[in-house]
Amino acid sequence: YLYNGAAYLESTFAAFKQRLVPVNVNYRYTDAELVYLLDNSDAEVLVVDTAFVANVARILAELPNVKLIIEVDELGEGPNPAGATIAGLVHYGAAIAAAAPAPHIERSLEDLWFLYTGGTTGMPKGVMWPHRSLIGSGGPTFKPFGFAVPQSIDEFAALALTVHDGAHDPIRLLPAAPLMHGTSAIASWGVLNSAGSVVLLTSRSFDAAELLSTVQRRAVTNLTIVGDAFAKPMIAELEAAEERGEPYDLSSLRLVVSSGVMWSQQTKEALLARADVACADLLGSSEGVGFANSVAKRNRLAPTARFRLGPDAQVFNDAGERVVPGSGERGVLAVGGPIPIGYYKDSAKSAETFRTFEGRVWSVPGDFATVEADGTITLLGRGSVCINTAGEKVFAEEVEETLKRHPDVHDANVVGVPDEKWGNAVVAVIGLEPGVGATEGTEAELRTHCRATLAGYKIPKRIIFVDSVLRGPNGKADYRWAAAVASDDR
Repeated sequence: YLYNGAAYLESTFAAFKQRLVPVNVNYRYTDAELVYLLDNSDAEVLVVDTAFVANVARILAELPNVKLIIEVDELGEGPNPAGATIAGLVHYGAAIAAAAPAPHIERSLEDLWFLYTGGTTGMPKGVMWPHRSLIGSGGPTFKPFGFAVPQSIDEFAALALTVHDGAHDPIRLLPAAPLMHGTSAIASWGVLNSAGSVVLLTSRSFDAAELLSTVQRRAVTNLTIVGDAFAKPMIAELEAAEERGEPYDLSSLRLVVSSGVMWSQQTKEALLARADVACADLLGSSEGVGFANSVAKRNRLAPTARFRLGPDAQVFNDAGERVVPGSGERGVLAVGGPIPIGYYKDSAKSAETFRTFEGRVWSVPGDFATVEADGTITLLGRGSVCINTAGEKVFAEEVEETLKRHPDVHDANVVGVPDEKWGNAVVAVIGLEPGVGATEGTEAELRTHCRATLAGYKIPKRIIFVDSVLRGPNGKADYRWAAAVASDDR
Protein backbone atom coordinates (compact mmCIF):
# COMPACT_ATOMS: atom_id res chain seq x y z
CA TYR A 1 0.00 0.00 0.00
CA LEU A 2 2.71 2.36 -1.20
CA TYR A 3 3.59 5.18 -3.53
CA ASN A 4 6.44 4.56 -5.99
CA GLY A 5 9.70 4.19 -4.12
CA ALA A 6 12.55 1.84 -3.34
CA ALA A 7 10.51 0.16 -0.61
CA TYR A 8 7.91 -0.93 -3.17
CA LEU A 9 10.50 -2.86 -5.18
CA GLU A 10 12.40 -4.11 -2.13
CA SER A 11 9.34 -5.46 -0.34
CA THR A 12 8.06 -7.13 -3.50
CA PHE A 13 11.29 -9.00 -4.13
CA ALA A 14 11.60 -9.80 -0.42
CA ALA A 15 8.20 -11.47 -0.65
CA PHE A 16 9.26 -13.34 -3.78
CA LYS A 17 12.38 -14.63 -2.00
CA GLN A 18 10.34 -15.89 0.96
CA ARG A 19 7.73 -17.52 -1.33
CA LEU A 20 5.08 -15.07 -0.17
CA VAL A 21 2.51 -13.59 -2.57
CA PRO A 22 2.84 -9.81 -3.11
CA VAL A 23 -0.47 -8.01 -3.66
CA ASN A 24 -0.78 -4.54 -5.18
CA VAL A 25 -3.02 -2.01 -3.42
CA ASN A 26 -4.49 0.95 -5.28
CA TYR A 27 -3.88 3.95 -3.02
CA ARG A 28 -6.98 5.69 -4.37
CA TYR A 29 -9.34 3.04 -3.03
CA THR A 30 -12.07 3.91 -0.56
CA ASP A 31 -12.29 2.18 2.82
CA ALA A 32 -14.83 -0.31 1.47
CA GLU A 33 -12.64 -1.20 -1.51
CA LEU A 34 -9.57 -1.58 0.74
CA VAL A 35 -11.41 -3.89 3.12
CA TYR A 36 -12.66 -5.97 0.20
CA LEU A 37 -9.22 -6.29 -1.42
CA LEU A 38 -7.33 -7.09 1.78
CA ASP A 39 -9.98 -9.63 2.83
CA ASN A 40 -10.35 -11.17 -0.62
CA SER A 41 -6.58 -11.59 -1.01
CA ASP A 42 -6.25 -13.16 2.48
CA ALA A 43 -3.63 -10.53 3.32
CA GLU A 44 -1.64 -11.17 6.51
CA VAL A 45 1.11 -8.52 6.20
CA LEU A 46 0.58 -4.93 5.07
CA VAL A 47 3.46 -2.68 4.00
CA VAL A 48 2.00 0.83 4.08
CA ASP A 49 3.23 4.35 3.34
CA THR A 50 3.07 6.65 6.34
CA ALA A 51 0.54 8.80 4.42
CA PHE A 52 -1.94 5.90 4.50
CA VAL A 53 -1.48 4.68 8.08
CA ALA A 54 -4.60 6.53 9.22
CA ASN A 55 -6.62 4.73 6.54
CA VAL A 56 -5.39 1.39 7.82
CA ALA A 57 -6.08 2.29 11.45
CA ARG A 58 -9.65 3.14 10.49
CA ILE A 59 -10.42 -0.27 8.91
CA LEU A 60 -8.15 -2.60 10.87
CA ALA A 61 -10.94 -3.95 13.07
CA GLU A 62 -12.54 -5.39 9.90
CA LEU A 63 -9.35 -7.28 8.96
CA PRO A 64 -8.76 -10.00 11.57
CA ASN A 65 -6.34 -11.90 9.30
CA VAL A 66 -3.80 -9.04 9.16
CA LYS A 67 -0.99 -10.00 11.57
CA LEU A 68 1.73 -7.44 10.81
CA ILE A 69 1.78 -3.83 9.60
CA ILE A 70 5.02 -2.20 8.43
CA GLU A 71 5.13 1.59 8.06
CA VAL A 72 7.31 3.06 5.30
CA ASP A 73 8.43 6.69 5.57
CA GLU A 74 9.91 7.05 2.08
CA LEU A 75 10.12 10.89 2.12
CA GLY A 76 11.26 11.26 5.73
CA GLU A 77 8.06 12.93 6.88
CA GLY A 78 8.07 11.22 10.25
CA PRO A 79 5.75 8.53 11.62
CA ASN A 80 2.01 9.04 11.19
CA PRO A 81 0.42 9.80 14.60
CA ALA A 82 -2.39 7.36 13.74
CA GLY A 83 0.19 4.58 13.99
CA ALA A 84 0.02 4.87 17.78
CA THR A 85 -3.39 3.20 17.63
CA ILE A 86 -2.03 0.14 15.79
CA ALA A 87 -0.63 -2.46 18.15
CA GLY A 88 2.71 -3.86 17.11
CA LEU A 89 3.28 -1.41 14.22
CA VAL A 90 6.79 -1.93 12.80
CA HIS A 91 8.86 0.75 11.08
CA TYR A 92 10.44 -0.34 7.80
CA GLY A 93 13.95 0.95 8.45
CA ALA A 94 14.06 -0.53 11.93
CA ALA A 95 12.82 -3.88 10.64
CA ILE A 96 15.61 -4.02 8.06
CA ALA A 97 18.26 -3.03 10.60
CA ALA A 98 17.13 -5.73 13.03
CA ALA A 99 16.73 -8.55 10.51
CA ALA A 100 19.28 -11.32 10.03
CA PRO A 101 19.99 -12.59 6.50
CA ALA A 102 17.38 -15.13 5.44
CA PRO A 103 18.54 -18.69 4.82
CA HIS A 104 18.57 -20.06 1.29
CA ILE A 105 15.42 -21.96 0.39
CA GLU A 106 14.09 -23.80 -2.64
CA ARG A 107 11.53 -21.86 -4.68
CA SER A 108 9.10 -22.70 -7.44
CA LEU A 109 8.31 -21.11 -10.79
CA GLU A 110 4.67 -21.68 -9.85
CA ASP A 111 4.88 -19.21 -6.94
CA LEU A 112 2.47 -16.33 -7.47
CA TRP A 113 2.17 -12.57 -7.76
CA PHE A 114 -1.34 -11.12 -7.42
CA LEU A 115 -2.22 -8.17 -9.65
CA TYR A 116 -5.56 -6.80 -8.53
CA THR A 117 -7.45 -4.98 -11.24
CA GLY A 118 -10.47 -2.79 -10.65
CA GLY A 119 -11.67 -2.93 -14.25
CA THR A 120 -14.56 -0.64 -15.16
CA THR A 121 -17.25 -2.27 -13.05
CA GLY A 122 -17.46 -4.30 -9.86
CA MET A 123 -14.96 -4.93 -7.07
CA PRO A 124 -11.25 -5.61 -7.71
CA LYS A 125 -10.24 -9.04 -9.06
CA GLY A 126 -6.93 -10.72 -8.22
CA VAL A 127 -5.11 -11.88 -11.36
CA MET A 128 -2.77 -14.75 -10.44
CA TRP A 129 0.58 -14.49 -12.24
CA PRO A 130 2.94 -17.45 -11.72
CA HIS A 131 6.62 -16.53 -11.66
CA ARG A 132 7.11 -18.66 -14.77
CA SER A 133 4.81 -16.33 -16.74
CA LEU A 134 6.25 -13.16 -15.18
CA ILE A 135 9.70 -14.18 -16.36
CA GLY A 136 8.39 -15.31 -19.75
CA SER A 137 6.60 -12.02 -20.34
CA GLY A 138 9.99 -10.30 -20.16
CA GLY A 139 11.08 -11.78 -23.50
CA PRO A 140 11.27 -8.36 -25.25
CA THR A 141 13.53 -7.11 -22.44
CA PHE A 142 16.01 -9.96 -22.89
CA LYS A 143 15.99 -9.83 -26.71
CA PRO A 144 18.30 -6.79 -27.14
CA PHE A 145 20.99 -8.68 -25.22
CA GLY A 146 20.82 -11.59 -27.64
CA PHE A 147 19.39 -13.85 -24.93
CA ALA A 148 16.28 -15.98 -24.98
CA VAL A 149 14.19 -15.93 -21.82
CA PRO A 150 16.49 -17.47 -19.16
CA GLN A 151 15.39 -20.91 -17.99
CA SER A 152 17.69 -21.27 -14.98
CA ILE A 153 19.57 -19.30 -12.32
CA ASP A 154 22.80 -19.95 -14.25
CA GLU A 155 21.35 -18.37 -17.41
CA PHE A 156 20.22 -15.29 -15.45
CA ALA A 157 23.73 -15.05 -13.99
CA ALA A 158 25.29 -15.30 -17.45
CA LEU A 159 23.17 -12.38 -18.67
CA ALA A 160 24.05 -10.30 -15.61
CA LEU A 161 27.73 -11.02 -16.17
CA THR A 162 27.63 -9.67 -19.74
CA VAL A 163 26.17 -6.41 -18.41
CA HIS A 164 28.66 -6.26 -15.53
CA ASP A 165 31.61 -6.86 -17.88
CA GLY A 166 30.46 -4.15 -20.26
CA ALA A 167 29.49 -6.37 -23.18
CA HIS A 168 26.01 -4.81 -23.06
CA ASP A 169 24.82 -1.46 -21.77
CA PRO A 170 22.39 -1.86 -18.88
CA ILE A 171 18.79 -0.72 -19.18
CA ARG A 172 17.80 2.22 -16.99
CA LEU A 173 14.00 2.23 -16.81
CA LEU A 174 11.85 5.07 -15.53
CA PRO A 175 8.27 3.82 -14.93
CA ALA A 176 6.28 7.06 -14.91
CA ALA A 177 2.98 5.47 -13.85
CA PRO A 178 2.42 3.99 -10.37
CA LEU A 179 4.00 0.61 -9.63
CA MET A 180 0.64 -0.48 -8.23
CA HIS A 181 -0.48 -0.92 -11.86
CA GLY A 182 0.61 -3.66 -14.22
CA THR A 183 2.33 -1.58 -16.91
CA SER A 184 4.99 -0.15 -14.59
CA ALA A 185 5.26 -3.23 -12.37
CA ILE A 186 5.76 -5.85 -15.09
CA ALA A 187 8.22 -3.61 -16.97
CA SER A 188 10.20 -3.09 -13.74
CA TRP A 189 10.36 -6.81 -12.94
CA GLY A 190 11.66 -7.50 -16.46
CA VAL A 191 14.37 -4.84 -16.28
CA LEU A 192 15.56 -5.92 -12.82
CA ASN A 193 15.62 -9.53 -14.01
CA SER A 194 17.91 -8.46 -16.87
CA ALA A 195 20.48 -6.74 -14.61
CA GLY A 196 19.10 -3.27 -15.28
CA SER A 197 18.07 -0.52 -12.90
CA VAL A 198 14.80 1.27 -12.14
CA VAL A 199 14.73 5.05 -11.72
CA LEU A 200 11.82 6.41 -9.69
CA LEU A 201 10.21 9.83 -9.43
CA THR A 202 9.55 11.31 -5.98
CA SER A 203 6.45 13.41 -6.69
CA ARG A 204 3.15 11.82 -5.74
CA SER A 205 1.40 13.10 -8.85
CA PHE A 206 2.60 13.26 -12.45
CA ASP A 207 5.00 16.16 -13.10
CA ALA A 208 6.31 16.36 -16.67
CA ALA A 209 9.19 18.67 -15.67
CA GLU A 210 10.33 16.24 -12.97
CA LEU A 211 10.14 13.34 -15.42
CA LEU A 212 12.13 15.04 -18.16
CA SER A 213 14.78 16.44 -15.83
CA THR A 214 15.19 12.98 -14.30
CA VAL A 215 15.59 11.39 -17.74
CA GLN A 216 18.34 13.91 -18.44
CA ARG A 217 20.06 13.66 -15.04
CA ARG A 218 19.94 9.87 -14.72
CA ALA A 219 20.57 9.08 -18.41
CA VAL A 220 17.37 7.02 -18.57
CA THR A 221 17.25 4.63 -21.54
CA ASN A 222 13.69 3.29 -21.29
CA LEU A 223 10.53 5.11 -20.28
CA THR A 224 7.02 3.79 -19.67
CA ILE A 225 4.09 6.20 -19.93
CA VAL A 226 0.32 6.01 -20.33
CA GLY A 227 -0.55 7.44 -23.74
CA ASP A 228 -1.50 11.04 -24.32
CA ALA A 229 -2.45 11.41 -20.66
CA PHE A 230 1.31 11.58 -20.01
CA ALA A 231 2.65 12.44 -23.48
CA LYS A 232 0.75 15.70 -23.95
CA PRO A 233 2.07 17.27 -20.71
CA MET A 234 5.55 16.05 -21.67
CA ILE A 235 5.36 17.77 -25.06
CA ALA A 236 4.06 20.97 -23.45
CA GLU A 237 7.01 20.98 -21.04
CA LEU A 238 9.50 20.24 -23.84
CA GLU A 239 8.12 23.21 -25.80
CA ALA A 240 8.22 25.45 -22.74
CA ALA A 241 11.85 24.49 -22.06
CA GLU A 242 12.76 25.30 -25.66
CA GLU A 243 11.12 28.71 -25.35
CA ARG A 244 13.19 29.33 -22.20
CA GLY A 245 16.33 28.43 -24.15
CA GLU A 246 16.88 25.41 -21.87
CA PRO A 247 15.96 22.34 -23.94
CA TYR A 248 16.07 18.96 -22.26
CA ASP A 249 18.78 16.47 -23.28
CA LEU A 250 17.00 13.24 -24.19
CA SER A 251 19.93 11.66 -26.01
CA SER A 252 20.09 8.70 -23.58
CA LEU A 253 16.53 7.59 -24.38
CA ARG A 254 16.17 4.56 -26.66
CA LEU A 255 12.64 3.33 -26.04
CA VAL A 256 9.37 4.90 -24.86
CA VAL A 257 6.58 2.42 -24.14
CA SER A 258 2.92 3.24 -23.64
CA SER A 259 0.03 1.01 -22.68
CA GLY A 260 -3.54 1.44 -21.56
CA VAL A 261 -4.59 4.72 -23.23
CA MET A 262 -4.51 6.08 -26.77
CA TRP A 263 -1.16 7.55 -27.83
CA SER A 264 -1.79 9.80 -30.81
CA GLN A 265 0.39 10.06 -33.87
CA GLN A 266 0.71 13.81 -33.29
CA THR A 267 2.32 13.46 -29.86
CA LYS A 268 4.57 10.65 -31.08
CA GLU A 269 5.79 12.88 -33.91
CA ALA A 270 6.39 15.76 -31.49
CA LEU A 271 8.52 13.47 -29.30
CA LEU A 272 10.39 11.95 -32.25
CA ALA A 273 11.31 15.46 -33.41
CA ARG A 274 13.21 15.84 -30.14
CA ALA A 275 14.50 12.33 -29.44
CA ASP A 276 15.69 9.51 -31.71
CA VAL A 277 13.71 6.79 -29.96
CA ALA A 278 11.35 3.93 -30.71
CA CYS A 279 7.80 4.74 -29.62
CA ALA A 280 6.16 1.42 -28.77
CA ASP A 281 2.40 1.54 -28.26
CA LEU A 282 1.42 -1.77 -26.65
CA LEU A 283 -1.92 -3.46 -26.09
CA GLY A 284 -1.92 -5.30 -22.82
CA SER A 285 -3.98 -5.80 -19.70
CA SER A 286 -3.72 -7.12 -16.17
CA GLU A 287 -4.65 -10.50 -17.64
CA GLY A 288 -1.84 -10.66 -20.20
CA VAL A 289 0.76 -8.79 -22.24
CA GLY A 290 1.72 -8.88 -25.91
CA PHE A 291 -1.74 -8.69 -27.47
CA ALA A 292 -0.64 -6.22 -30.15
CA ASN A 293 1.80 -3.39 -30.78
CA SER A 294 2.48 -0.36 -32.92
CA VAL A 295 6.06 0.91 -33.16
CA ALA A 296 6.94 4.34 -34.57
CA LYS A 297 10.40 5.68 -35.35
CA ARG A 298 11.68 8.75 -37.15
CA ASN A 299 11.78 6.91 -40.44
CA ARG A 300 8.66 4.81 -39.80
CA LEU A 301 5.61 6.59 -38.47
CA ALA A 302 2.59 4.68 -37.18
CA PRO A 303 -1.03 5.85 -37.50
CA THR A 304 -3.02 6.32 -34.30
CA ALA A 305 -4.68 3.15 -32.96
CA ARG A 306 -3.39 0.81 -35.71
CA PHE A 307 -1.74 -2.26 -34.23
CA ARG A 308 -0.16 -5.52 -35.32
CA LEU A 309 -0.89 -8.71 -33.44
CA GLY A 310 1.82 -9.98 -31.12
CA PRO A 311 3.48 -13.34 -31.87
CA ASP A 312 1.27 -15.16 -29.33
CA ALA A 313 -1.96 -13.28 -30.13
CA GLN A 314 -5.02 -13.91 -32.30
CA VAL A 315 -8.56 -12.62 -32.88
CA PHE A 316 -11.29 -15.27 -32.51
CA ASN A 317 -14.94 -15.12 -33.54
CA ASP A 318 -17.92 -16.43 -31.57
CA ALA A 319 -17.35 -19.92 -32.97
CA GLY A 320 -13.78 -19.99 -31.64
CA GLU A 321 -12.28 -19.66 -35.14
CA ARG A 322 -9.65 -17.16 -36.24
CA VAL A 323 -11.08 -14.03 -37.83
CA VAL A 324 -10.15 -13.87 -41.51
CA PRO A 325 -8.18 -10.72 -42.39
CA GLY A 326 -10.22 -8.26 -44.41
CA SER A 327 -13.53 -10.01 -43.66
CA GLY A 328 -14.83 -7.20 -41.48
CA GLU A 329 -15.87 -9.78 -38.89
CA ARG A 330 -15.62 -8.70 -35.28
CA GLY A 331 -13.85 -10.95 -32.79
CA VAL A 332 -12.23 -11.02 -29.36
CA LEU A 333 -8.55 -10.34 -28.88
CA ALA A 334 -6.71 -13.24 -27.23
CA VAL A 335 -3.13 -13.92 -26.18
CA GLY A 336 -1.43 -17.20 -25.33
CA GLY A 337 2.12 -17.89 -24.19
CA PRO A 338 3.16 -16.75 -20.69
CA ILE A 339 -0.18 -15.74 -19.15
CA PRO A 340 -1.82 -15.78 -15.69
CA ILE A 341 -3.64 -18.85 -14.44
CA GLY A 342 -6.90 -17.17 -13.42
CA TYR A 343 -8.56 -14.92 -10.85
CA TYR A 344 -8.08 -15.67 -7.16
CA LYS A 345 -11.19 -17.23 -5.62
CA ASP A 346 -13.29 -16.62 -8.75
CA SER A 347 -13.49 -19.77 -10.86
CA ALA A 348 -16.51 -18.53 -12.84
CA LYS A 349 -14.80 -15.33 -13.97
CA SER A 350 -11.59 -17.28 -14.63
CA ALA A 351 -13.48 -19.60 -17.00
CA GLU A 352 -14.91 -16.56 -18.84
CA THR A 353 -11.51 -14.91 -19.33
CA PHE A 354 -9.07 -17.82 -19.67
CA ARG A 355 -10.63 -19.77 -22.51
CA THR A 356 -9.60 -22.71 -24.63
CA PHE A 357 -9.27 -22.25 -28.40
CA GLU A 358 -7.45 -24.64 -30.73
CA GLY A 359 -6.63 -26.94 -27.81
CA ARG A 360 -4.74 -24.38 -25.70
CA VAL A 361 -5.59 -21.75 -23.08
CA TRP A 362 -5.74 -18.09 -24.08
CA SER A 363 -6.29 -14.94 -22.05
CA VAL A 364 -9.37 -13.11 -23.36
CA PRO A 365 -10.04 -9.97 -21.26
CA GLY A 366 -12.89 -8.83 -23.52
CA ASP A 367 -11.39 -6.45 -26.09
CA PHE A 368 -13.09 -6.59 -29.47
CA ALA A 369 -11.28 -6.00 -32.77
CA THR A 370 -11.43 -6.51 -36.51
CA VAL A 371 -8.51 -7.73 -38.62
CA GLU A 372 -7.71 -5.69 -41.70
CA ALA A 373 -6.52 -7.13 -45.02
CA ASP A 374 -2.93 -6.04 -44.30
CA GLY A 375 -2.89 -7.94 -41.01
CA THR A 376 -3.24 -4.91 -38.75
CA ILE A 377 -6.09 -4.82 -36.29
CA THR A 378 -8.61 -2.11 -35.49
CA LEU A 379 -9.36 -2.07 -31.78
CA LEU A 380 -13.04 -1.49 -31.07
CA GLY A 381 -12.93 -1.49 -27.29
CA ARG A 382 -13.87 -3.61 -24.31
CA GLY A 383 -17.25 -5.24 -24.01
CA SER A 384 -17.60 -4.01 -20.42
CA VAL A 385 -17.71 -0.41 -21.72
CA CYS A 386 -19.89 -1.24 -24.69
CA ILE A 387 -23.01 0.94 -24.99
CA ASN A 388 -26.22 -0.67 -26.27
CA THR A 389 -28.12 2.11 -28.01
CA ALA A 390 -31.32 1.35 -29.97
CA GLY A 391 -30.13 -2.25 -30.41
CA GLU A 392 -26.71 -1.26 -31.79
CA LYS A 393 -23.42 -1.79 -29.97
CA VAL A 394 -21.12 1.20 -29.59
CA PHE A 395 -17.63 0.75 -28.15
CA ALA A 396 -16.78 3.77 -26.01
CA GLU A 397 -13.06 3.70 -26.84
CA GLU A 398 -13.72 3.86 -30.60
CA VAL A 399 -15.73 7.07 -30.18
CA GLU A 400 -13.20 8.49 -27.70
CA GLU A 401 -10.29 7.96 -30.06
CA THR A 402 -12.19 9.64 -32.89
CA LEU A 403 -12.99 12.67 -30.73
CA LYS A 404 -9.40 12.96 -29.50
CA ARG A 405 -8.16 13.23 -33.07
CA HIS A 406 -9.85 16.63 -33.32
CA PRO A 407 -7.18 19.31 -32.71
CA ASP A 408 -9.29 21.15 -30.10
CA VAL A 409 -9.93 18.08 -27.94
CA HIS A 410 -7.47 17.37 -25.15
CA ASP A 411 -9.25 14.37 -23.65
CA ALA A 412 -12.59 12.57 -23.81
CA ASN A 413 -14.67 9.90 -22.10
CA VAL A 414 -17.76 8.35 -23.68
CA VAL A 415 -20.49 6.67 -21.64
CA GLY A 416 -24.05 5.41 -22.04
CA VAL A 417 -26.79 7.21 -20.13
CA PRO A 418 -30.30 5.69 -19.75
CA ASP A 419 -32.65 7.26 -22.29
CA GLU A 420 -36.37 6.67 -23.00
CA LYS A 421 -35.91 6.79 -26.76
CA TRP A 422 -32.57 5.06 -27.29
CA GLY A 423 -32.38 2.76 -24.29
CA ASN A 424 -28.94 4.24 -23.69
CA ALA A 425 -27.78 7.49 -25.24
CA VAL A 426 -24.14 7.94 -26.25
CA VAL A 427 -22.78 10.90 -24.26
CA ALA A 428 -19.29 12.41 -24.52
CA VAL A 429 -17.55 14.21 -21.65
CA ILE A 430 -14.84 16.37 -23.18
CA GLY A 431 -11.94 18.50 -21.99
CA LEU A 432 -10.70 20.96 -24.60
CA GLU A 433 -7.09 21.97 -25.19
CA PRO A 434 -5.74 24.76 -22.95
CA GLY A 435 -6.85 28.14 -24.25
CA VAL A 436 -9.70 26.67 -26.32
CA GLY A 437 -13.22 27.52 -25.18
CA ALA A 438 -16.48 25.88 -26.18
CA THR A 439 -18.68 28.05 -28.42
CA GLU A 440 -22.17 27.54 -29.80
CA GLY A 441 -20.72 25.78 -32.81
CA THR A 442 -18.21 23.52 -31.03
CA GLU A 443 -20.63 20.68 -30.36
CA ALA A 444 -21.85 20.62 -33.96
CA GLU A 445 -18.28 20.76 -35.23
CA LEU A 446 -17.30 17.73 -33.14
CA ARG A 447 -20.28 15.76 -34.39
CA THR A 448 -19.33 16.60 -37.98
CA HIS A 449 -15.79 15.44 -37.21
CA CYS A 450 -17.13 12.11 -35.91
CA ARG A 451 -19.40 11.55 -38.91
CA ALA A 452 -16.36 11.42 -41.20
CA THR A 453 -15.36 8.03 -39.76
CA LEU A 454 -18.19 6.76 -37.53
CA ALA A 455 -21.65 5.39 -38.28
CA GLY A 456 -24.51 7.70 -37.34
CA TYR A 457 -25.63 5.69 -34.29
CA LYS A 458 -22.15 6.09 -32.76
CA ILE A 459 -22.26 9.91 -32.83
CA PRO A 460 -22.70 11.35 -29.30
CA LYS A 461 -26.26 12.50 -28.65
CA ARG A 462 -24.92 14.96 -26.09
CA ILE A 463 -21.51 16.51 -25.53
CA ILE A 464 -20.59 17.87 -22.11
CA PHE A 465 -17.58 20.16 -21.73
CA VAL A 466 -15.56 20.04 -18.49
CA ASP A 467 -12.38 21.79 -17.36
CA SER A 468 -10.52 18.48 -17.33
CA VAL A 469 -11.35 14.81 -17.75
CA LEU A 470 -10.70 12.83 -14.59
CA ARG A 471 -8.35 9.87 -14.93
CA GLY A 472 -6.73 7.51 -12.48
CA PRO A 473 -3.02 7.80 -11.57
CA ASN A 474 -2.35 5.13 -14.20
CA GLY A 475 -3.91 7.39 -16.86
CA LYS A 476 -6.91 5.15 -17.43
CA ALA A 477 -10.45 6.43 -17.82
CA ASP A 478 -12.66 6.84 -14.77
CA TYR A 479 -15.98 5.83 -16.32
CA ARG A 480 -17.84 6.05 -13.04
CA TRP A 481 -16.93 9.72 -12.78
CA ALA A 482 -17.85 10.34 -16.42
CA ALA A 483 -21.21 8.60 -15.99
CA ALA A 484 -21.96 10.72 -12.92
CA VAL A 485 -21.09 13.91 -14.84
CA ALA A 486 -23.29 12.84 -17.75
CA SER A 487 -26.20 11.97 -15.45
CA ASP A 488 -25.95 15.19 -13.44
CA ASP A 489 -26.02 17.26 -16.63
CA ARG A 490 -29.35 15.88 -17.83
